[in-house]
Amino acid sequence: MTPDIDHISRQIIDAATGIPRYIVALAGPPGAGKSYRSEQLCAAINQQLPGQAGVVPMDGYHFDNAVLGEAQLPLKGAPHTFDVDGLRVDLERLRRADQAVAVPVFDRPLDLARAGGRLIRLEQRIVIVEGNYLLLDRPIWRDLQPLFDWTLMLDVDDDVLAQRLVARWLAMGQDHAGAIERTHQKDMLNAQLVKTGSFSPDQYWR
Repeated sequence: MTPDIDHISRQIIDAATGIPRYIVALAGPPGAGKSYRSEQLCAAINQQLPGQAGVVPMDGYHFDNAVLGEAQLPLKGAPHTFDVDGLRVDLERLRRADQAVAVPVFDRPLDLARAGGRLIRLEQRIVIVEGNYLLLDRPIWRDLQPLFDWTLMLDVDDDVLAQRLVARWLAMGQDHAGAIERTHQKDMLNAQLVKTGSFSPDQYWR
């Protein structure tokens, strides 16, 4: 049976009882709905435990376009275009639960990360980290695994992902041909990497 949002939120709340900081990884391919599901899950937890949950988006750790340069910019969104060491350090700071931690957030319309765009406060002891490669079984990325208490993977069919991704690029101003190309020559390649190259999660969420 596919778990619903209430079931998962109760699971997390029960598991986090008495723990100063409980970190959940919510992974999934591009277009799976990670941002939506993480905010939905955070809201469900906060409805039961007001002010105790927060979200850290992995997209905030994109390298800036100026850092990537012309050669790497077309590959933006692939694993090597993220500051995974910076993410790991922030997760370690969150794990210590001894102070508020400022984390970056990604501004999609501007295509850039805003440093210190979100503050995870001490009272937000349940932290949902969402991103494509959180469970990736590759050097550096796999170093994140000990920092997660529980892991979720969004399971979405490829045809649904492609439809969503094309719609996303169109909404961002791409013409139809460009949206199709970016979806199939970039995003869906990354989606297959997530699906085939990640550690098995504690739970799949369809």
